[in-house]
Amino acid sequence: MEVSGSARCVGFGITCWESYLSATRHIMAAHLMKRCTCLLREAARLAPAMAPVGQLRLARIAHKTLNSSATSCSSPFPGSLTEQVEKEQMFTSYPESTEVDQLIEKATTPEELLELLGSGHQLHHHGALILIQLSRLLSGKPEDKALLKQDARFQQLLHLVNSQITTVWHGTLVKLLRSVYALQLPEASRELQSVEQEVRWRMRRLRYKHLAFLAESCAASMQERHSQELLAELLVHLERRWTEIEDGRTVVAIMMKVGHLSESLMNRLEDKCLELVEQFGPEELRKVLVTLAAQSRRSVPLLRAISYHLVQKPFPLTKGMLLDLAYAYGKLNFHQTQVFQRLAADVLSLMPSLTPSEVARCAKSFAFLKWLSLPLFEAFTQHILNRAQDVVLPHLCSLLLAFARLNFHPEQEDQFFSLVHERLEPKLAGLDPALQVDLVWALCVLQQAREAELQAVLHPEFHAQFLEGKSQKDQSTFQKLLHINTTAQLEHPEYSGPFLPASAMVPRPPALDKKATPLQRELQETLKGLLGNANRGSFEVATQYGWVLDAEVVLDSDGQFLPLRDFVAPHLAQSAGNQPLPPGAKRLAFLRWEFPNFNSRSKDLLGRFVLARRHVLAAGFLVVDVPYYEWMELKSEWQKGAYLKDKIRKAVAEELAK
Repeated sequence: MEVSGSARCVGFGITCWESYLSATRHIMAAHLMKRCTCLLREAARLAPAMAPVGQLRLARIAHKTLNSSATSCSSPFPGSLTEQVEKEQMFTSYPESTEVDQLIEKATTPEELLELLGSGHQLHHHGALILIQLSRLLSGKPEDKALLKQDARFQQLLHLVNSQITTVWHGTLVKLLRSVYALQLPEASRELQSVEQEVRWRMRRLRYKHLAFLAESCAASMQERHSQELLAELLVHLERRWTEIEDGRTVVAIMMKVGHLSESLMNRLEDKCLELVEQFGPEELRKVLVTLAAQSRRSVPLLRAISYHLVQKPFPLTKGMLLDLAYAYGKLNFHQTQVFQRLAADVLSLMPSLTPSEVARCAKSFAFLKWLSLPLFEAFTQHILNRAQDVVLPHLCSLLLAFARLNFHPEQEDQFFSLVHERLEPKLAGLDPALQVDLVWALCVLQQAREAELQAVLHPEFHAQFLEGKSQKDQSTFQKLLHINTTAQLEHPEYSGPFLPASAMVPRPPALDKKATPLQRELQETLKGLLGNANRGSFEVATQYGWVLDAEVVLDSDGQFLPLRDFVAPHLAQSAGNQPLPPGAKRLAFLRWEFPNFNSRSKDLLGRFVLARRHVLAAGFLVVDVPYYEWMELKSEWQKGAYLKDKIRKAVAEELAK
């Protein structure tokens, strides 16, 4: 029994020991697998940042670590892959500074750099650094660059760079590409092509900051030198990896430099701007707005976000920022009242420091925005009068056109327009023909046109160039000539000619080929219901004055509608009737005023529409104004009909009261 018990004990002990050994082997195998997994993950993370030589070194380090006693993947103690790699000389950001590095950095002339090639120094990785420093020293010196290319030592340097290209670090490589572009090496140069090819091969391994550097400093040169493949690949990588952008400066720089080259990239950058806009300072906000304006990209969500931060954040805006912001908002036609109020107030506070050129530019921007700040525009006028001796004609022209668009009449009107006529009349004939028409038209809007100025643009030899114009610009200029001609006919009784020929007065089809607005359709339908008979009114009446009436009716002395086609119509190029209006009869014109016809946040018409209303009145019509802000309050057909009847009665009553 004792032997049998001892045997059982020994057998049990052996079984336990075998179980222990088996468990230990499993634990050790598990630790080993975990260690291998950690090392492979670490190697995969570091591999993209390594040069080909570095990858071999990384493999050796990993092999060495696998055969040594190492800690776990998360261990902070020495022996982890990260620390061993960091200790290796190959993986420092830059090799340790040597005497040659210091000589390159301290060099102040190209000669000092070229002398290094024959001085016996070991230039293991310095060819690219020498070339980069050469580019810096010769920046802005085209004559010296031409001489450098003829130096045999420079050709030796290019050969050295070409032989070391695969060992150049990523950061140095992108700077090297910028330098060879700056030195203007020939497009067929083997060294230039070698650097470009190396950049293409490494594109996937470059960090996003390197891609951004290439976009900011080399994209323009790639376009000029027809490096289209490299540029296209750069744009693709910038777009694919856009989520790697972490700071506002990077996204703004890429947007400014290459955003216009790729629609899809620009869409990504706009999304990133929305994400980072809260971090932007005033300079970044300015750059984004100016870039959007330059590309005519009216990204409403981004514009709203930028406007919010411009209003909410109290950061100061410099004079240049204010001018750029006003320009961008005007170019994009984006209206934000609080932003405009701030811009106007800040510009007004800086008025003494503005030049006449900046005043003209600012006035033009606010005119595009249809934003009339009376204190600001009065200050513009006073500023120009105070510095009249420094004001040149282009500045005065910009200011005049801005005033006409907004229908702004300054308090010092006589002094201002005396200055305008004094500067304009001697030089009017020498200006661009379209600009001449614009300026005289602006004077007509502001009721300041003189006979000599009217004659200058209505002379047959001048206006003939616009009569047969087919482009949109030529047609717009001709339309203004019609308005000038109407001003001469109806508002200058002393004017004796010349005038536009009768053949030019016939309305052109495009003037009537426009999509009807809701207000236009509703006005016509309501008025047709009031008239009862189609012969009692005309709609979309194109006059010889260059204006289109929404509707025209004739009332007899008892206020009854008369058939239009029976009567002479002097406002038409070809009248259908031949009977004069009966005694006491009145001709009424209906003019609708849409939201875009007014100054922003105002019930004041823009200058163009003030001129139209004035001409229609001068042609003998009673004007029935139908502004959008009154019509939109009317809900039922009955209300709309009653509104028009009341408008007609008031127009007739005002005429009788005169």
